[in-house]
Amino acid sequence: MTQKVINTGSFRDLGIGDNFLSVLTKMGFETPTPIQHQVIPGALQGKDIVGIAQTGTGKTLAFGIPMIQRIALYKGQGLILVPTRELAIQVEESLKQIGTPLGLRCVVVIGGTSKIPQVRELRRNPHIVIATPGRLVDLMNQGEYSLKRVNYIALDEADRMLDVGFLPQIKRILQTAPKERQTMLFSATMPKTIAALASAFMKLPLRIEIAPQGTSAENVEQEIFVVVKNEKTRLLDSLLQQYNDDVVLIFSRTKHGAKHIARDIRNMGHTATEIHSNRSQSQRQAALEGFTNGKFRIMVATDIAARGIDVKSISLVINFDLPDNLDDYVHRIGRTGRAGRCGKAISFVAPTEKYDVKKIEQLIRKTLTLVDLPILPIAREKPRYVAPNRSNHGRHFDKK
Repeated sequence: MTQKVINTGSFRDLGIGDNFLSVLTKMGFETPTPIQHQVIPGALQGKDIVGIAQTGTGKTLAFGIPMIQRIALYKGQGLILVPTRELAIQVEESLKQIGTPLGLRCVVVIGGTSKIPQVRELRRNPHIVIATPGRLVDLMNQGEYSLKRVNYIALDEADRMLDVGFLPQIKRILQTAPKERQTMLFSATMPKTIAALASAFMKLPLRIEIAPQGTSAENVEQEIFVVVKNEKTRLLDSLLQQYNDDVVLIFSRTKHGAKHIARDIRNMGHTATEIHSNRSQSQRQAALEGFTNGKFRIMVATDIAARGIDVKSISLVINFDLPDNLDDYVHRIGRTGRAGRCGKAISFVAPTEKYDVKKIEQLIRKTLTLVDLPILPIAREKPRYVAPNRSNHGRHFDKK
């Protein structure tokens, strides 16, 4: 069953307990987003949910509020599965914001950091475990974590978890968890693998689709530039000068590309950081915090590493490369235009990628605006005096 979106009213209309309502009010949450309005009543009744909604629509509280309230009423433990470390930390921060006044205790279980403190916190029986599937299954295999107390499971960005190869771990977790449980699954898209997962592991789930599958953010202006590979950096230079007051997120197809793009941007005189799988967890967290608090105006990211970037001030997304998986286009541009704000997304398209543009347009059900190339600035090179012993190795934009 698919529900239609109606007037979202207030949180008071959704069946949330008075003590929880007072916390939400103090935190400034007054009007639920469409996904929250549609999910929370059914989830509070213990129904399984399949929610299809874009990033930035408030999914975390849509499953977090019912999970916290039902744990308070009926005990047990909640488990939230996410595709990346950054998203795990983001979810924890959102839940602690509303749950700490109620005594909520969470633990984040992710790779890239020591298992010892995670195991120690798991032994204290937290109310909610927020985990990436790989590390969670590792701890299950080592006998350090059992799912026997788990009564509530939420899968956030399920399509991304499958894209990065977590399907075997997700199946293992869902097969091992108690059969009598509530399961909520959220995804921006609904590929056949997600539908099969829901069919196998959920009980008559209520399907809630806030926007048609593949719909891009309505308040994001989308443009494309057709540009050859060796002119991309000069075009980026021009755009960063034009949008010199904007908070910018730039996507690269590869981790090596992200590193080089960030270096080039710093050479242009901008504050920039990068987030990709070649950076340690502490480096990634420091980069994300610096981008969030304004230390860096620009962040360069790969698709996988970007799944936890929830910075509401991002006003411009630049696709330096189109994604390998065109569904990721929707995820990428959803990083701007969040929380009712307007945003802009600009994509660099090689002449050979026009077929990909048509596929994206079919996916998002709209035509992308083609913009003429501006007069590009002269290529910037590092001053010779910075590294005189390498004077014959200056960086040129027509070479890779």
